[in-house]
Amino acid sequence: MKKAFVCCLLAGIAAFGFASGGSQPSGAAQNAANAPVTIELWYGASVTEAGPPPVDWKVLQLIKDRLNIDLKISALPSGPGDQDVKINAAAAGNSLPDLFQVSRDVLRNLVRIGIVAPVDDLFPQMPHRTSIMYDADAKNYVTFNGKAYGFPSPGAIIKNEGLLIRKDWLDKLGLSVPVTTEELFTVMKAFTEKDPDGNGRADTYGFGAFLELTASSFEDGLGRRFDPLFGAFGVAGTWDLTKEGAGLNIHKPEYYDALAYVKRMVDEKVIDPNWISYNKDDFRAAWKQGRFGVMREQNAAYAAESNYAPFDKNFPNGQWLVIDPPKGPAGKQSVGVYTQSYRIYSVSTKAMQAGKGPAIAKLLEWMSSDEGYYLLGWGEKGVNYNLGPDGSPTVEGLPDPSKGYTRPEMQPLTQLRNIVYYNGEIELLSRYPTYKAPTSGKTMSALTVLQDMQSRPWTPNIGGDTLPPAGNDLQRFLQQGVVEFVLGQRPLTRDTWRTWVSNFDSMGGLNWEKSGIEAAKAAGYIQ
Repeated sequence: MKKAFVCCLLAGIAAFGFASGGSQPSGAAQNAANAPVTIELWYGASVTEAGPPPVDWKVLQLIKDRLNIDLKISALPSGPGDQDVKINAAAAGNSLPDLFQVSRDVLRNLVRIGIVAPVDDLFPQMPHRTSIMYDADAKNYVTFNGKAYGFPSPGAIIKNEGLLIRKDWLDKLGLSVPVTTEELFTVMKAFTEKDPDGNGRADTYGFGAFLELTASSFEDGLGRRFDPLFGAFGVAGTWDLTKEGAGLNIHKPEYYDALAYVKRMVDEKVIDPNWISYNKDDFRAAWKQGRFGVMREQNAAYAAESNYAPFDKNFPNGQWLVIDPPKGPAGKQSVGVYTQSYRIYSVSTKAMQAGKGPAIAKLLEWMSSDEGYYLLGWGEKGVNYNLGPDGSPTVEGLPDPSKGYTRPEMQPLTQLRNIVYYNGEIELLSRYPTYKAPTSGKTMSALTVLQDMQSRPWTPNIGGDTLPPAGNDLQRFLQQGVVEFVLGQRPLTRDTWRTWVSNFDSMGGLNWEKSGIEAAKAAGYIQ
């Protein structure tokens, strides 16, 4: 545990009346002052089928000893819908626990009826946890009417894809890393026409992709594999959720420019022609076989040991490089849009009125300390885990391997790990270990690749995946239309495009845009 955190914790302990020294109340007043603060916590289990922590779980006693908090824990039902039902039923009876996990939709209703408390004053009371978990995007996710009503812990890893290019092909052809869309086009054309792999056959292409579309209409049109190209024109993703430009990107004139760029790729045959028929497995098999030299790919799908091995075997001297997405005519660039899921824990108004806010902050800050983080995340050191050379938990060398944190019977001990996990380096080191590629001997790390990808320009689109869908007919019209334009099955001119967009609007496009903007504003995604 870091020194600053220890000092902060001790100060908090003293403030709560159980540090030694100084004048003390006597008799019943002293007993009341020293009584533990009871906090009732409803948590979302990390592994729902594993069961709750044991009744004699050492962590509960440790929390009482360290913090003078009597923590009472109960698991919420496993299904999201069932969780909502339980929370809503408790809210109806004004019997919410002190601290509880809640979905954003339910939270919004609880805020409206006034039975959850704003927590802005608690963030400064847990400086370490706030610094690693609660950035501006996170706080915005739980903000209603200018106040934050929960503690949002990050869920799935974001920005875990990037634009990659075959560096060995660049070197072979004496080319530099492209910066603009025109430079990228020149490179893609060279990769297609100048035999970058030196095998004497015309079997390579500049760009590879496939139609990866999501049911939520978050990355509609041609899908996320093309987002670095659309991002160069400022129209990555389906929705623009900025205050000044809110609406469907398909209504922006730059969308036509992006579509025309992709059509030019198709017309000049610098994109693998199989992109229209590839599925994800086909696409990944193709780049491992050296079929194209530029692509958007996910960090682990590219660099994890089992995924990189076929490429390494086929091309031991091959090398992919993560690069910035190209800049378009106006200097815009983006790998694509990203959203973020959060696990929200909120505080009931009753708990705050009872003065439990500082104790809740102290509990959460301890959970994010070194001691709490490892205990809740992996169990007891030397019993459930050891630390490997890189500092990440491992089950190697345990005296009793049956007690390793990865064993199913040990999973009840880490049921609260989602309260402390934040996609930090320790968690990611466990998930993405460094290794030597088997054929080339190159040192590889999907974590290093992830960090590189996350550092590139992206477009925030928080909540874009939760907006109303287009509806089957309208979505089919949109997806088929843009594909037909880039394939030349419809002539692409500004006039034909305006006519098509007008038809799209009359089929419900304008109503979809209006409902999406209204939903985004109501949910606080457009501030």
